[in-house]
Amino acid sequence: MNFELTEDQKAIREMVAAFAKSQIAPNAARWDRAHEFPLEVFRRLGDLGIMGMFTSDAYGGAALDTVSTVLAIEELSRADAGIGVTVSVQGLVARIIETFAAEELKKAYLPDLCAGTALGAFALTEAESGSDASSLRTRAEKRADGYAITGSKQWVTNGGFASALVVFARTGRDGPKGISAFLLDGKTKGLSVGRVTEKLGIHSSNTVDLVLEDARIEATRLLAEEGSGYKVALANLGAGRLGIAAQAVGILAACLETSQRYAQERFQFGRPIGAFQAVSFKIADMAVDLDAARLLLYRAAWLRDRGMPMVDASSKAKLFASTAARRHANECLQILGGYGYTTEFPAERYYRDAKITEIYEGTSEVQRIVIARELLGRLDERTGHDRPARAAPQPRNGARAARDPADTRTTT
Repeated sequence: MNFELTEDQKAIREMVAAFAKSQIAPNAARWDRAHEFPLEVFRRLGDLGIMGMFTSDAYGGAALDTVSTVLAIEELSRADAGIGVTVSVQGLVARIIETFAAEELKKAYLPDLCAGTALGAFALTEAESGSDASSLRTRAEKRADGYAITGSKQWVTNGGFASALVVFARTGRDGPKGISAFLLDGKTKGLSVGRVTEKLGIHSSNTVDLVLEDARIEATRLLAEEGSGYKVALANLGAGRLGIAAQAVGILAACLETSQRYAQERFQFGRPIGAFQAVSFKIADMAVDLDAARLLLYRAAWLRDRGMPMVDASSKAKLFASTAARRHANECLQILGGYGYTTEFPAERYYRDAKITEIYEGTSEVQRIVIARELLGRLDERTGHDRPARAAPQPRNGARAARDPADTRTTT
């Protein structure tokens, strides 16, 4: 791997960093306190091409490589982790639509998603199916003119503002083979927003429950074919993990910057607290883990750009980056002492924001399962024999779908 970023990648990082510093960071504390979803920010990011960086230029996107997208999400999350996850989920939805939707749906939704004038949501998780997403209960009953969907979804990022929603529902028997994926419009009759989720952190991100009561949709809104919904989800989770890993790296970078500045400016016993080994070693460990997290993240993104296997690489990046972000957010707060515990400084926000990166897009425990399976093989719990890999669904445009064979779960 060439560890030198290209000039284009550096330019993307610098552009997003400048925007985040001027437009996001000064408002992050206020948005957090008010639990405000800053809709206008995403329109401005659309003007910069960031909301369309995951999409080909045929639909108004910027068609950036994966390394560039994780650099952008990292810089956004460094200023506000809630903004970072909103953009990451936008990318997940846009990739699914471009890969699996009928052409008329691509033309109807992707240009607005790229412009930031519309948002996308990914609705998989339910109250009784989190990590075990294959046990979902929402049903899509076939009708003469399409489908009628009934059920509920939980923890849907962007769900309260989304115009394009990728919804997973059961069309057949129990288990993963009975699940199908659909693209719903935000104005679909029978689709409504339920509870707005009150969260520990990422308050600038919108998270809601969705209720579907006989929501009628055309048959053309089926993504791929019936029974392939679970594979549609899995085919995109590798890239989704990279978005959350980038979010975690951004939080960790903010922790290091805040800790370093405070350790140089805060004096106790006649000298800066950074002169004390107890503080300086915390900052040194933070810097080492930031470098390690970045390298794992950039390597996984680099592999994806070259069409190389990256299942375990993306899981390693998410596992390490999220763990490091949570651990060092705690150390950042500790370095700031009493000030860190107040809302006057951002350390407490980093502390609250970091935890979720260990949970959504596959918990840390699930990432360890994925990594272990890559090392040991996919063993059947009853027989101890390897299970054969399953083929990924094929997109409607005839192009080959990116394959993620790991049987993982998501809570986005």
